[in-house]
Amino acid sequence: MIATDGSVCSRLAANKGIELARLSGGTVYAVYVISTEYFSSMAVDFNWERMREALRKDGSDAVNYVKGIGEMENVNVKCVLLEGHPASELIRYAEEEKMDIIVMGTLGRTGIDRLLLGSVAVNVVRHSKVPVMVVREKSKS
Repeated sequence: MIATDGSVCSRLAANKGIELARLSGGTVYAVYVISTEYFSSMAVDFNWERMREALRKDGSDAVNYVKGIGEMENVNVKCVLLEGHPASELIRYAEEEKMDIIVMGTLGRTGIDRLLLGSVAVNVVRHSKVPVMVVREKSKS
């Protein structure tokens, strides 16, 4: 399973995950979680459906990117869009579908940035029963 959010870092993880699947002959599940956390802080009169559709489009773009890499490498990729809390949904899906591994990216934030922003990758690593491979964005130094 490749967890993606469409970021540069998750694209790096997708490349690694596709390579792993190509070498093992596996099928990849490209998974994007539409975070419902966005909706909880919006005013009641806000057009929720418009926001959900925008996030759904972002998710489709992200999983289709992974699918495109898979097609170039002759790897079967199935696209999955979920809704909820990202870390919880990724863990739930991976465990229910009996995935062999979760591949995901992380920006590698530390200190106050991680404390304030949280980290989906950290939560998945800490709580998943499925092995997790985390791909870090390459540093510029």
